[in-house]
Amino acid sequence: MKKKIKVLKFFDEKNIGSLPRIFLSSLLVLFFFYAAPHIIEMRNSESYQNNSKKILAYTLNNDGNNLEDSDKVLNENDLLRDIFSLNDLETDTVRLNASTIKQLFEDTNYSLKDVREKKLVKPVALTLLPAEIKMIESTKQRKDFFIQIVLPLILQENNNIRIDRKTLFSIINKNNNTDLEKKWLEKKYKQYGVTSKDLSTLKIRMDEIPVSLAIAQAAKETGWGTSRFAQEGNALFGQWTWSGEGLKPKDADKSEGHKVMRFNVLQASVRAYQRNLNTHSSYRNLRQARAELRDSGKPLDSLVLVKYLNEYAETGEKYVEVLTQIINQNNLKDFDDAKLLPSSIELESLI
Repeated sequence: MKKKIKVLKFFDEKNIGSLPRIFLSSLLVLFFFYAAPHIIEMRNSESYQNNSKKILAYTLNNDGNNLEDSDKVLNENDLLRDIFSLNDLETDTVRLNASTIKQLFEDTNYSLKDVREKKLVKPVALTLLPAEIKMIESTKQRKDFFIQIVLPLILQENNNIRIDRKTLFSIINKNNNTDLEKKWLEKKYKQYGVTSKDLSTLKIRMDEIPVSLAIAQAAKETGWGTSRFAQEGNALFGQWTWSGEGLKPKDADKSEGHKVMRFNVLQASVRAYQRNLNTHSSYRNLRQARAELRDSGKPLDSLVLVKYLNEYAETGEKYVEVLTQIINQNNLKDFDDAKLLPSSIELESLI
């Protein structure tokens, strides 16, 4: 009421007649009804923002503010949209036990001995780790079993990147690009957090992770598939999150600290891991070293690139030493040039 009186007093002081008053009042009313929905929408979006997707925040061992180059603000939905879709997959499959998986490997003639010799991997894509893996007494058998499970998943993600790189180079080598190619490029800029839209930056980020390096990290982070995080949350690479759902370390403070990301399927964990190494500033030197190997025509050597993973874990250089040891002792480099065989309806029916 006080505000109304002040407005009328203003009109009286300015000697504004009744018609102008009505006109100005109408404008105020129109403005109110136009602006109110937008104001309400903004307030609602702030109050009810869905934070469930933040379980896939790609930050690792930091507070999430350490982004590369000039990419100060990245849209998490753009960066990890394809991982969200993988993680949201609802599968009606049950957790297969170890004996069933072993029988599946035998039925499909999938053995690591053959892979080492022929460099061909059967596309047996499991969604969950078997709980019984920790009960396999033989260390060698347990390790081989774990490698058999994660190897097709890692190869599949590398294949996806290889296909994207082929498309990228096709676009780069053309003078004019179609609208479809431009849309694809725009999507990949967002996916790899290249806000500058620089093709050379995208080329460096959009690249594979050596298979032996990925296996070694998965083995280290999960204790060859036996950790609680791997069993309960499909977390193959121990990635951390400070928001959303995740698995709390047992010795962590309940009120604060990080959680280990939880994934619905193993494939989402692998993809999130690769996106982490390919976008986060902590691994800028790894990407640069990888690009130099590419430019010199050399294969991606895990024993070279592993040196740049000292920031992946709090143990720093010790972590690098452990990974190097895992790669060498288990001859993991044998799998670097392995190829994933095409999937088939017959094989999918067995899973």
